[in-house]
Amino acid sequence: MLNKKEISSILIITLVLAISISFIKDGEIAVRELFLPTLLAIFLVILLNVFFKKIIGNYLGISTEIKMWEIRQWGIKSHFRFKNSLNLGVVLPIVLKILSFGYLNFTAALVYDVKAKIYRTAKKHGLYAFSEISETQIGAIAAAGIGANIICSIISYILGYPEFAKLNLGFAFWNLLPISNLDGNKIFFGSFALWTFLILVVLTGLLLSAFMI
Repeated sequence: MLNKKEISSILIITLVLAISISFIKDGEIAVRELFLPTLLAIFLVILLNVFFKKIIGNYLGISTEIKMWEIRQWGIKSHFRFKNSLNLGVVLPIVLKILSFGYLNFTAALVYDVKAKIYRTAKKHGLYAFSEISETQIGAIAAAGIGANIICSIISYILGYPEFAKLNLGFAFWNLLPISNLDGNKIFFGSFALWTFLILVVLTGLLLSAFMI
């Protein structure tokens, strides 16, 4: 289900986010007792998100490829571009952690591209249906990953793991931002009503989580 490039991206981002989240306010990396559980928790959060995107994508006859969040164009005009793509998925979590003096855990680092599975989609919807993928379908794939994190957060809290619940909510929140190529942008243009519902659920959960821990 995951190719080598996707696995590599997930592992790199898992390590970056674990280091970022485990970064103590005085500028030192947390001891092993904190870093290793954080590493495992981040990996599970990301894997859950990716797994459900793959499931919904497969159901819709759409191939999804997970990759690190990169940008090339930095301005409105087409010539406002970096010479090489800037890997925000690696840079931004660490930079924001430092600039916020350890208070912000930015976890939006992975995005995905889509491509129709020709034979599957043609069989389900007609010979030429594979040539178009709607914004609604793209948004549904992104929403599946976010929804999985929200449900996992609820279950984790019920089972007595509030920190893991909060981590899932934080991951969902940052990825719901309607910018660049993040999930939030795809859901926003696919279905504004769905995006509004998800962001309200996540914000409510984050507000309540302030009293959980």
